[in-house]
Amino acid sequence: MTAVLALSRPVTARASGPSLPAEVGLEVRKSLSTRSGLALAGAAVLIAPAAMAVAAGASSEPLHSVTGPIVVTGMLSALVLISLGVLATAGEWSHGSVQTTYLLEPRRARVLAAKAVAVALMGAVFAVVAAALAAGVLALFEPSASWTGGGRAIAMIAVAGAAFSLIGAGIGAALGNTPGALTGIYLVNLGVLPLLQTVKPAVADKIDPGNAVLNLAQGAHQALSITILAVWVGVALVAGAIMTRRRAVQ
Repeated sequence: MTAVLALSRPVTARASGPSLPAEVGLEVRKSLSTRSGLALAGAAVLIAPAAMAVAAGASSEPLHSVTGPIVVTGMLSALVLISLGVLATAGEWSHGSVQTTYLLEPRRARVLAAKAVAVALMGAVFAVVAAALAAGVLALFEPSASWTGGGRAIAMIAVAGAAFSLIGAGIGAALGNTPGALTGIYLVNLGVLPLLQTVKPAVADKIDPGNAVLNLAQGAHQALSITILAVWVGVALVAGAIMTRRRAVQ
């Protein structure tokens, strides 16, 4: 009788699937398992110290503070990391691998969250390594320069690496097209914003994420700079989440 009652009770199936940390690790491996991903990671790490070596070697005047050079060269790495974020999201739609991804994990919001955490971690790590290498190069060329604020500058480059990677991931997810996302992002960051900085500097200072990172490293306009980066990241990720939910998988 007891056995019959036990069998008659409804059985509740527990949801199974990889944990979020496991999915984040999977996304990191996916990003670094392709030649394009490895090339971008290598470029992001090496471009800052290479640019620092060229700039320091060509300079004929003594350097008083390391903050500016570290941030400026580190931002080159952050700009490269935008592409890493784009490839993590738009790359799956462009290459058709998104079908397999959503077959294994149909919850699209969870997939995007895992991708966001993965690219943020990679962006921060690659950026801080690049900034540290650039700082080492600068120490060789300018041993007498003041290192006050140097640690803060490296930390802000790590923030920039994470933020720019997230911006790339969000816009890539929103457009679902790698060439289109890359063209749009770099056109804005390397064309529109510098032009706006020349024509309307007061407006550009309120929307330029690169300028926000420089201000954070120098300890200026902290609240405004944090808001600028937060808005860029937030808008990109929200747009990515909305369009990912609406887009049909083909």
